Amino acid sequence: FIKRLKPSKTVTPAEAGHLLETQTVGHPINVINWKEYSYQPTVSFRIGHIQDEIWLKYYVKEKHILARETRTNGEVYKDSCVEFFVSPGGTNYYNFEFSCIGTIHLAYGPGRGDRRFVDPGIIKKIKIESSLGYQPFEEKTGDFEWEMTIRIPVECFAFSALKSLNGLKGAANFYKCGDGTSDPHYVTWNPI
Repeated sequence: FIKRLKPSKTVTPAEAGHLLETQTVGHPINVINWKEYSYQPTVSFRIGHIQDEIWLKYYVKEKHILARETRTNGEVYKDSCVEFFVSPGGTNYYNFEFSCIGTIHLAYGPGRGDRRFVDPGIIKKIKIESSLGYQPFEEKTGDFEWEMTIRIPVECFAFSALKSLNGLKGAANFYKCGDGTSDPHYVTWNPI
């Protein structure tokens, strides 16, 4: 169940993040799906919605951060990345992927090999605030903590003709990955 938030005014991504922190609960992303990729960063998320937007906030602690990808619909998963997969209809799903600097990959389809990209003009409607900023960088090693607040408008569900999120039923999962980091990892909220 995703809580409907009722802000009294139009809010910035920072204000949306604050509302998520005060009105929703945190959920850990801590399932290791493949033993050969045992590195487990500390990750959690919060989620809520208003009638026409999904709001997410991720909290990440990890040893390596990487942010090379700057192309919309590029190879975001190779960087320090958080993801939100959602199927509003049950058959096809959207994969919203966000690098730690807010670069977005968004596609739709029934499986991994049969995807259609959402138009970059629509993707630009997603609002992101990252504590790491928005400039690319090579891998850094240490003890890093970063947060990201994301506002996804209903228009981003471009292949589903949704007008509102109220009463919507679907399935979802939340991810943290970093294929191109020194410790590749694939951690999820629920098992894959």
